[in-house]
Amino acid sequence: MKSAILLCLFATVFAGKSPRLKFVVHEPSRFHFNKPENYISMYHDEGSDTLYVGAQAMIYVLTFTDRGVRDLQIPAASDQTAIDTCKAKAAPLELECDNFITVIQKVNDKFIVCGTNAGSPRCWMLVNDTVLTDVQGVGQIASPSDISPPYPSQKSISLPADGSLYSAMSSVGGHAGSIRRTFGSQKLLKTENVWLLNPQFAGAAIIPSPLKDKEEIYFFFSEFNKTARVDEEPYRARIGRVCTVDEGGVKALLAESWTTFMKARMMCGAGNTQQQYNNLKQAVVLTAQDNRAGVLYGLFSNAWGRTVICAYSIKEIDQAFSTSKLKGYSSSFMGNRPGMCVRKNSTAGGHNDMRTLGVIRYHPEIENVILPVGVAPLDLPTDDQITHTVADIVLAVNDEHYSVIYLGTEQGKLLKVLHTNEEVFIISQYSMFHNKGPVLNMAIDSQKGHLYVGTAMEVQRLPVADCSRYGDTCRECILSRDPYCGWDRARRKCIAIPPGYNVTTGALIQNLDYSNSSVCGEAAALKQRRTSPKEVVVPYNTSIFLPCPVRSFHATYRWEKDNCIKNYPCLFSGDFCVLGPLMDTPLKEGVFRCMATEDGFKVEVISFRLLNDGRLLAASLASTLGPSLLLAMATLWLH
Repeated sequence: MKSAILLCLFATVFAGKSPRLKFVVHEPSRFHFNKPENYISMYHDEGSDTLYVGAQAMIYVLTFTDRGVRDLQIPAASDQTAIDTCKAKAAPLELECDNFITVIQKVNDKFIVCGTNAGSPRCWMLVNDTVLTDVQGVGQIASPSDISPPYPSQKSISLPADGSLYSAMSSVGGHAGSIRRTFGSQKLLKTENVWLLNPQFAGAAIIPSPLKDKEEIYFFFSEFNKTARVDEEPYRARIGRVCTVDEGGVKALLAESWTTFMKARMMCGAGNTQQQYNNLKQAVVLTAQDNRAGVLYGLFSNAWGRTVICAYSIKEIDQAFSTSKLKGYSSSFMGNRPGMCVRKNSTAGGHNDMRTLGVIRYHPEIENVILPVGVAPLDLPTDDQITHTVADIVLAVNDEHYSVIYLGTEQGKLLKVLHTNEEVFIISQYSMFHNKGPVLNMAIDSQKGHLYVGTAMEVQRLPVADCSRYGDTCRECILSRDPYCGWDRARRKCIAIPPGYNVTTGALIQNLDYSNSSVCGEAAALKQRRTSPKEVVVPYNTSIFLPCPVRSFHATYRWEKDNCIKNYPCLFSGDFCVLGPLMDTPLKEGVFRCMATEDGFKVEVISFRLLNDGRLLAASLASTLGPSLLLAMATLWLH
């Protein structure tokens, strides 16, 4: 009976997706807040060691080094009058009656900082990383309430692009949401109220183009679905699109509004089944410079709070906006297609034509539905709720680009995921925070190779190329399938792919598309590998438990006795594969070896030689030393 129970436990450990490796991080590059910061915004300049964190009545300027973090704290409190007014108006939560910094962005070398200011949003300029000054006199800028929400629980998005700031404000209460150009030398524009139905924004991205006039900005959001059935989630995910060259319409029509705004519905689910994820929580886009090809990763949830990731082709989205019929419009287009990216005064124009403007005004939605690559969500673990995600695009040694997705979870863990054309592969899981809480925000620096991760209690920096953790053999390096890392044959080390690496003359090896380490040529050496057995003296009437550290969670583990004469399954206890005494597992004398099989090869992890000294252990001592303690004693031999 006991044997059956243990075999069931053994079977459930490897069911479903899991990270191949799990790490606990203790590096010093972390900053602890003095108090919980439940709402944080981040800004990071590519190639810099400084991270700006917006929090409650405070801006933290954090400079990270390998030895620790230097911090500068800039107070940004609301005045008492604003706080009193906020409390009188009954804010969503009384705790939100303060100045929460929601926007930190650099536009034309100017730092724009905006905050909730206790329900009455306000903006400043950050000068010399030390002083907040009045934002007046710096050029065209929209009302602060169009850039920052009045309360931190209301989601807003800001994105600098081509010398302007673009802002998306979610709907709250009786206020309609909007997409606006809020700062810069270009005309400040907005969406018409009828274009958006109580939107909740999840992200924005600039879509580059070789032709500057053709650059677009995508906005990602969920809309309230007023036609939803009682048993249907009342959301629909959307992509909105505007052109950066848009300068508005004519005096009679769309004078202060976008003339290029279009939107499309996104679907995330398993084909046409009822299992759909309609609430878009976050979206990130990866594109190559000046290239419209790329991938969009959307973080979705359903009515039960389960989260998934769906991936979409930017090329397919672009084609849908360029060719799809417009919803509710059946006539042919006169001249240029409505919504094209064309400068207002261009001879190829058409935006000034009243008919074209009228089509966009009343029919901004396309008919085509945007479906994910592979139709279904990515095959990821479902036990952890994902709270935040960032992504990176990496050039591998085979001259191909690969996506790496970082997923922050409700439990404060971080998953590092490789996405290939064939599958998703969970490279590793990081546990790194002293106080477990949801990951609230992240920022990635592709140039310097750093990832910044923040919770309510702390912010930590990690290297994206964490190659030394994978081990000191070619097989361990290759099986990690980490695009940032390769095996250096000459130095016999797993190293980060250096900047400017020449893929035609370089000698590093990787294998990212499949878990296959045959490129290493180590098969014979692996089969011959043996460990030195650790001796354990076993009193006659004592139960002993033998621990084997689980290195790879994609390997299968078994115990062998006396050179494969017998094989035994193992009970998993945390990060150990444990051999315990069962009816058919007499842990008496002999050599027991823990074997891990992965990638078709069996490798010895650890071995024990049990010696029976024939003496009885005192009854009082035997009853005191339970199995868990004996296991703990045995683990001393692992260090």
